[in-house]
Amino acid sequence: MIRINLIPFRQVRKKENTRQQVSLYLLSFIVLFLIVVVCNFYLANRVKGLKTKVDTTRLELAKYQKINKEIAAIKKKLSVLDKKVNVIMSLETRRGEPVNLMDSLTGLVVEKRMWLTSFKTKGTTINLKGVALDNQTVADFMLRLQVSTLFSSVNLNTLKQEKAGTSGLKLMGFVINCDKASVAAKQKKRVKKG
Repeated sequence: MIRINLIPFRQVRKKENTRQQVSLYLLSFIVLFLIVVVCNFYLANRVKGLKTKVDTTRLELAKYQKINKEIAAIKKKLSVLDKKVNVIMSLETRRGEPVNLMDSLTGLVVEKRMWLTSFKTKGTTINLKGVALDNQTVADFMLRLQVSTLFSSVNLNTLKQEKAGTSGLKLMGFVINCDKASVAAKQKKRVKKG
């Protein structure tokens, strides 16, 4: 019978298996290391790209913020100009109002029987002071004011007897308050007359 010694063969086979396993382990470690390096490189490039994108976006944002500030300043200036134009237009429309009011009052005064000594306006309220020869003249003047389309809510504040000058002539001093009539009230009075 032939005898074969299998022990060295097994040892050689065992060494070969161990060598293959170590080689496989090293190869898998190298592949894993290469995958980590490639992923790291890819992510580093992506982070770099995102940083440049963020920087360019910040520059654009700064540019647009500057433009927004300029627009806000222009809007503020336009608002101020609009207010000035509105004030000018308001003054322009009211420019003839005091003249028309005085002209209307001149037509309403009872001639040679009364005189206005003071005329003050504040907003829509008008304060009239004057003197008249008697109570009836003051009543006639108030009636004329009420019938007029320019005045509303005519009220007599005070009526008292005063001495005029050195002659000792006794006159009736009066204070009348009234309001400027609104456009709607003026139209209603015109309709009532017609």
